[in-house]
Amino acid sequence: MLLAMDQPGSPAILLLLLGSGLAIWPQVAYDGRGEHVGVMKVPLKNGLQEDRPYNRIPPSGSSLNPRRRRDAVSSGGSFVDNMIDNLRGKSGQGYYVEMTIGTPAQKLNILVDTGSSNFAVGAASHPFLRRYYRRDLSSTYRDLRKSVYVPYTQGKWEGELGTDIVTIPHGPNVSVRANIAAITVSDKFFINGSNWEGILGLAYAEIARPDDTLEPFFDSLVKQTRVPNVFSLQLCGAGFSINDSDSFASVGGSMIIGGVDTSLYVGNIWYTPIRKEWYYEVIIVKIEINGQDLKMDCKEYNYDKSIVDSGTTNLRLPKKVFEVTVKSIKAASSTEKFPDGFWLGEQLVCWQIGTTPWHIFPVISLYLMGEATNQSFRITILPQQYLRPVEDVATSQDDCYKFAISQSTTGTVMGAVIMEGFYVVFDRARKRIGFAVSTCHVHDEFRTAAVEGPFFTADMEDCGYNIPQTDESTLMTIAYIMAAICALFMLPLCLMVFQWRCFRCLQRDHGDFADDISLLK
Repeated sequence: MLLAMDQPGSPAILLLLLGSGLAIWPQVAYDGRGEHVGVMKVPLKNGLQEDRPYNRIPPSGSSLNPRRRRDAVSSGGSFVDNMIDNLRGKSGQGYYVEMTIGTPAQKLNILVDTGSSNFAVGAASHPFLRRYYRRDLSSTYRDLRKSVYVPYTQGKWEGELGTDIVTIPHGPNVSVRANIAAITVSDKFFINGSNWEGILGLAYAEIARPDDTLEPFFDSLVKQTRVPNVFSLQLCGAGFSINDSDSFASVGGSMIIGGVDTSLYVGNIWYTPIRKEWYYEVIIVKIEINGQDLKMDCKEYNYDKSIVDSGTTNLRLPKKVFEVTVKSIKAASSTEKFPDGFWLGEQLVCWQIGTTPWHIFPVISLYLMGEATNQSFRITILPQQYLRPVEDVATSQDDCYKFAISQSTTGTVMGAVIMEGFYVVFDRARKRIGFAVSTCHVHDEFRTAAVEGPFFTADMEDCGYNIPQTDESTLMTIAYIMAAICALFMLPLCLMVFQWRCFRCLQRDHGDFADDISLLK
């Protein structure tokens, strides 16, 4: 589900905290669509800044280097060898992989989205596209003569369905004939400066458009090749600064298709079951702020679903959960006072470079259902993840951040700010999602992101939200009741009409005749 992209927005207020003083400047800024309301549009900083008070965990046995080791590959064998660092981009604008479509091959950058299921590419000129898919130039394109329309939380597009030959240059060495939607009309979908021209929906067929008979790309890949039914993502955008070299700025992460690369994580991978194969739905059983349980009914965390979605920037929480979470974070960080607009994602908070007081902000732990009975595990994220760095247009001497936790009306969405702390394995073959600490996650000298367990929790299945469904017998009962009510209302009306007809007949018998034509008018 495409939820977190950059578009020009409305004026924002920049808050600069200098010691105990507070200065406020109205500025026009541009931010990612984490809130899906188009309030602020500021691109993320990119590149690793040397004087920042946090670091990235290097792979075991290697120095801190964006070009990571290419050995120690498991679960995918030769499929995995050339896929490290094949992603570019950042959470505020999306992570994309290079793909080729058609014959001869046309290269396009495609957004990686685990929250949708359509493979769609720009097929007409657009102000934000440097290039687009030319169906007329591909000898292998086949028109399916169907149209498709896809709305997202923010943005939408419509196009025409077809199939063509698709490859991923920095992916498995295979070609696939896949369903492709050629986007001809769009609204707030493509993003200026994002550098991608299409979207690769990696979720299941149930949420594909126009219906679930349209086979998603990854299903076609698995069916037509020997690639195992698994992929994994390492997103490395959190904490990069735009002030560093292009070599660092260009690194976005890795998508390992068909396997798991052990050089991309530390520790163990903990798995949670995929509750339902539509989105990548999971069950959250508890949330803690600095180790303090929010003490809410666990169903609230999953109302009406909890999903893992690389196409969303923020951690998005249901209204009640969001309010309690913000209240707890405010209490934990009470040494500094922030305006309400900051917590709503409408204002930025800035500190002088290198002075961000990370220690005053709490860690957030999400407990996920484990594979074993009555067992859960927790993933813990740092403020370096949920305070998302943005470009300060007032001065280059400050580090500015946006609060990247927002309110949702569609359930909990574990977006890029969560995924950037972890190596995430989408093991479709075994219906599970794995989490391990990423080798590129941001941390400080005191705290790191963590994946820990097991913890024992009873009745975790009850935490899942079930959409109320009415069976056929209940519907029939309701229909009979409604019919009976209608009959009760109709009976007096029929009696009144009968009496009126009898009265008119009696009048005729007494020689008082009416005009029959007037009765028919």
